[in-house]
Amino acid sequence: MIKKIFFKRPSLFLNAGFIVCFVILLKLICHTLGWEVLSVNPLLSGIIAANVFLMGFLLSGVMADYKESERLPGEIASGIESLVDEAVIVYHSKSKQLGQGFLDALLIFTQSTEGWFYKKKRTPELMRDLRAMQRFFIDLEEVTQANFIARLKQEQSNLRRILIRIRTIRDTSFIPSGYLIATTTTMLLMIGLILVKMEPFYESLFFVGVIAFLLSFLMLLIRDLDNPFGHYETSSTEDISLTPLQDVTDRIKQLQTQLETGTDTAQ
Repeated sequence: MIKKIFFKRPSLFLNAGFIVCFVILLKLICHTLGWEVLSVNPLLSGIIAANVFLMGFLLSGVMADYKESERLPGEIASGIESLVDEAVIVYHSKSKQLGQGFLDALLIFTQSTEGWFYKKKRTPELMRDLRAMQRFFIDLEEVTQANFIARLKQEQSNLRRILIRIRTIRDTSFIPSGYLIATTTTMLLMIGLILVKMEPFYESLFFVGVIAFLLSFLMLLIRDLDNPFGHYETSSTEDISLTPLQDVTDRIKQLQTQLETGTDTAQ
């Protein structure tokens, strides 16, 4: 966790630090040139409080989608695991060829899903790999009961629904007008902090730096949380873990090896 926060480049911490350094540099320049034309006003604290309140509103909004997103990769993995179990049943009790082919299709779909999160796969290609399972459903109709096929189609439908929901979360920004007013207010507030005259000067540098860091870090964090599936973005640090999908991929590969070598046991 510490490595992810402090050593991933560029991280939220570093970006906020760059903004603070820039603000403090401008503050030093304005102080040296005598451009500090504003005086400390009680309204300044009110503006800061209003801006933090607005950011809290945005943060609570994006957190709702983030909490929902945390369970979606696990649900995808669970659905694939169920289909893998069905494929093993088909392999042992119906047709080895169909079971093996079904496992191959599931592996392709799982790997495509991982690639899709990193935008190495387009959504139409991923949906095509999901629909590719249908040909096995047709072949299975000749060797199994209808309710077995219905169960497989239900899992396929659930996977499609989850993927569409993930795409919606990834491509939709939370209240763009809210971001606009929050960003504008933050910039104006920082300009005010740069132009305000506070004594002693070195204490003012400290407080201006702290306020600038808080506001800039909050703004960057909210934008990062707004897309929990930003694995394709080098600057994104708060991404949902894809470990469940990676575990499913490993299990399918292990199963394929066991079936090929005849060492498979009850999974």
